[in-house]
Amino acid sequence: PLQALLPVPTAMAARRTILLAMASMAILSTASAAIYNVGEPGGAWDLSTNYGTWASSRNFQTGDQIVFKYSPQAHDVLEVSKADYDSCSTASPVTTFNSGNDVVTLTTTGTSYYICGFPGHCAGGMKVKIDVMPGSSSSPAPASGPSASNAPPPTPVSAATNVEATGFGLAVLLAVAGLMA
Repeated sequence: PLQALLPVPTAMAARRTILLAMASMAILSTASAAIYNVGEPGGAWDLSTNYGTWASSRNFQTGDQIVFKYSPQAHDVLEVSKADYDSCSTASPVTTFNSGNDVVTLTTTGTSYYICGFPGHCAGGMKVKIDVMPGSSSSPAPASGPSASNAPPPTPVSAATNVEATGFGLAVLLAVAGLMA
């Protein structure tokens, strides 16, 4: 119908404009979870990083992942209660991680607490409080706490990476470019 009303070159230009607009909307609407390496860019899970400053400069959302990278001979990661975080108690962790490359997916809103369980490390500052806000996804988060695995992240990342949107956006742009050729 649009082509019947417009001369052929104008109809082609209109079609290209519509396709580009649709591709742009697809790219913008595919926001995905971020991946944060704890302590980066200046540090890692170690005794020299200020985790209060690090965490407060980020906006964690449900679906995001935090990655703890460290030497398992020197450190570990314990998810703990607020009381255990405040007192640096390692007596009853919610979860213990010790792979040196621990990925934690933030599945619920609220605050999660992590400490190093090696003697003196938590008191020396190896503890981080992660405040999680609702993500932009339309599906509600599960009722359980953060899910975690000791599997490495799918791709190497720096401070934060929007991996899925980048890949999908590139695919859409290549498809649109192919249609315009």
